[in-house]
Amino acid sequence: MPVFPEESEIHESLPGPGVPFPRESDAQALHAPATGGAPATAPTTVTAAPLPVPGPRPGPPRLAPPRADRSGPPRLIPKPGPAPRRPAPTTPQVEVQLVAATPAQALERADDTVDLLLDAGRSPGDILVLTVGEAHPWQQHELSFGEERYWAQLTEGGDVFYADAALTRPVRREVVVLVVNGGSAARAAEAYTEALGRATALLVVCGEAGPTTGAAGAAPGRPVKA
Repeated sequence: MPVFPEESEIHESLPGPGVPFPRESDAQALHAPATGGAPATAPTTVTAAPLPVPGPRPGPPRLAPPRADRSGPPRLIPKPGPAPRRPAPTTPQVEVQLVAATPAQALERADDTVDLLLDAGRSPGDILVLTVGEAHPWQQHELSFGEERYWAQLTEGGDVFYADAALTRPVRREVVVLVVNGGSAARAAEAYTEALGRATALLVVCGEAGPTTGAAGAAPGRPVKA
């Protein structure tokens, strides 16, 4: 039976060639925890400081405004004078025309006057006919349809409107024809003043009321001009 040479047993604790055997005290020192001396310090982490952010560049220095020379005399501020007077509003001048007529003729003269005004280019809605005595036939005709329809014509303003001279509603039109077909002289004078206040451009008086004489050259029974 062949005899094999015994293999040498390799110990893991044996150092290699050239390495000195460790001392038993050294081995104990490696495995024993340190009980004295200064404690081991952890590595210190150094944090870099952030770089400063550059701000806006300073602009050029502002120059102070030059100071006024105060060596001279102080300036005097003039006191405001009185406010200028505003011209008073002027009232539009109303032309007055007289048509000679008796109370019996006044209605007929008034109708002729309205026709002349329309022929001259006046709009029917610009004419107001007022009677001092009996109501005009056209007024009586319109009232036959009821007062509501009668006053609606005044509001619409599209036609000649006939009414009593004692009209209490605030009505104004460019041309007013006053028909003095009755009533007293005092009533005619009062109606003249009221009719003058309702006209904005022209007042034609058919009959005796207001001024006793008309304009020079006026034809009897006809207004001077429309």
